[in-house]
Amino acid sequence: MSRPRLRSVTVIGCGLIGTSLALRLSRSGIAVSLADPDPAAVALGAGRGAGAPLAPDAPPADLVVVATPPSAVVDVLYEAQARGLGRAYTDVAAAKGLIWEEAVLRGCDLRGYVPGHPMAGRGLSGTAAAEPGLFAGRPWILCPGPSVHPEAAAAVEELVSLCGAVAHTMPPTAHDEAVATVSHTPMLVAVALAAQLADAAPDVLALAGGGLRDTTRIAASDPGLWSDILTHNAPAVAASVERVAADLVLMASALRDGGDTCSVSVGGLLLQGHRGRAALLDATGSRNPGDARCRTPV
Repeated sequence: MSRPRLRSVTVIGCGLIGTSLALRLSRSGIAVSLADPDPAAVALGAGRGAGAPLAPDAPPADLVVVATPPSAVVDVLYEAQARGLGRAYTDVAAAKGLIWEEAVLRGCDLRGYVPGHPMAGRGLSGTAAAEPGLFAGRPWILCPGPSVHPEAAAAVEELVSLCGAVAHTMPPTAHDEAVATVSHTPMLVAVALAAQLADAAPDVLALAGGGLRDTTRIAASDPGLWSDILTHNAPAVAASVERVAADLVLMASALRDGGDTCSVSVGGLLLQGHRGRAALLDATGSRNPGDARCRTPV
């Protein structure tokens, strides 16, 4: 069966991700309809060329993208399917397992639904922060269920391709464990570190270099959205955070003890961190000659 050509897409949720993909699709000649509980967000998205407000009598779109926070996905999906807004459906939430379980319990049509998660973002949020190139070259995880219709899967795969992303397929549980490691735990670590700076004296903070700014950059992300994401992926994130916390507790104990034990323990973790950083750069294709050198701390 040949893949269908997407001609129309409805995006529900005009935040950073929803508006970014709407901008990209509109520039590819796709007819995009926009919907959001906030009319101002729809108006801003339409004004930026992301599409037109969803008309009450609009025919079913080839694909409906639910671009809401995780806690709203199932309600929005169920209502959209009940209204017949599209022929296929996907979402972009950063957690998958709990959403899938809720969709099953709610009675959503799982044959036309492909859960998705583009691994892309910015330190900014909202309609105004959207960029049509946000997904270029980025992974886009798809978690199709066993009963999904081939045409629905093909429509979502075409969406990923049009956005310039690279599709990766995995089960919801594997997705949640993976993003806990590479996204959700780093977010919490950055937040915990940044929280220690909140009451620091300005003259102390003025001494900080780029390393601290880089490490805490993602702590500036939307607290409400991230609270929702972390709650929806709580078990996997908790397990990952516990592993990081165990290393930190071990280091604190070794530093207090001092002596040779301290040197061995701290040195071992530093070497493990060096290996992890190298593995990350190799896996993402971002290693350069300077990454192999130990740099002066700042």
